[in-house]
Amino acid sequence: MRILVSAVALWFFSCLACSAQTILKSEPLMLAPYEVAFVKDASCPSGKVLKVTGAIRGLHRRKACVPMPGEQASLVAATP
Repeated sequence: MRILVSAVALWFFSCLACSAQTILKSEPLMLAPYEVAFVKDASCPSGKVLKVTGAIRGLHRRKACVPMPGEQASLVAATP
């Protein structure tokens, strides 16, 4: 019974973590291939954030301005 309760609790907390996106103040230096980071900087218009997708070695990162609702995101500083 304890295993079932702990599994349900773990699932619940992992769902809470997945529902919010973290918005960084600066673009990270390193991103794993296909990892996505959202960056709030001056390169995108108001109400949009820069979506940066990591690439495999030898290719450039993909960058695009996408709308991001404020209630889904939290603003944090990037750690190098």
